[in-house]
Amino acid sequence: MSRDRKSGGEPLLTAHGLHKSFGDTEVLKGVDLTLHRGEVVVLIGPSGSGKTTVLRSLNGLEVPDAGTLSIADVRVDFAGGVSTAERFALRDRSAMVFQHHNLFPHMTVLQNVIEGPWRVQRRPKDEVVAEAQQLLARVGLDGKQDAHPHELSGGQQQRVGIVRALALRPELLLFDEPTSALDPELVGEVLLVIKELADEGWSMIVVTHELSFAREAADHVLFLDGGVVVEEGHPEELFTAPRHERTRRFLTRILRPLDEA
Repeated sequence: MSRDRKSGGEPLLTAHGLHKSFGDTEVLKGVDLTLHRGEVVVLIGPSGSGKTTVLRSLNGLEVPDAGTLSIADVRVDFAGGVSTAERFALRDRSAMVFQHHNLFPHMTVLQNVIEGPWRVQRRPKDEVVAEAQQLLARVGLDGKQDAHPHELSGGQQQRVGIVRALALRPELLLFDEPTSALDPELVGEVLLVIKELADEGWSMIVVTHELSFAREAADHVLFLDGGVVVEEGHPEELFTAPRHERTRRFLTRILRPLDEA
């Protein structure tokens, strides 16, 4: 069963009319998205539907061709062009957890975690190190601070990636298919950490194919296909009684194996 939390106040994030093309291929065709503080929004859909492009646009890693985006006190109108300062402002409000960890292989776990808050945010090193150690212990990696990424399992590496994001103290966490590169037996340990963060009230947007996780953790689910939001709603409603045929076809293909397992 999914959570039933009520959000309040102004949205933390509002995106309207996001368009993005790569060459002649239009990947986003006017995507709208709203997230309130403390909410978990999950983006689902087939490969190539635009989910990751939406996520990267929210973090300033991609620049949409048109549309507006507001995160906290930062507002960007992409139609007017985006400055480097605006892209960095978006990144200051959010932190991304990538599909393939993206850890620095020559650095220890601790060095990977403190690099951003110490060198980029210029926070005191002692403070950053102490906080990093607490965060590592929180996700079950106490004692791994001196290990290098190649000495860790894929699930442990992804948990380091989550800690690295948390260490930046973002207002918004963005997860781009955080378990898709993991062996099946390691998926659960990463999803458990994300679920615990959701229960603690972190604001997050998650792109995932793990629909059982979406059922449990999401406050709101968006189904994307062909660069548009086909349908959105509470997970129980969307998964049990989808309104659109495209949504029904997608869920039939994905959920039937889950229900039969």
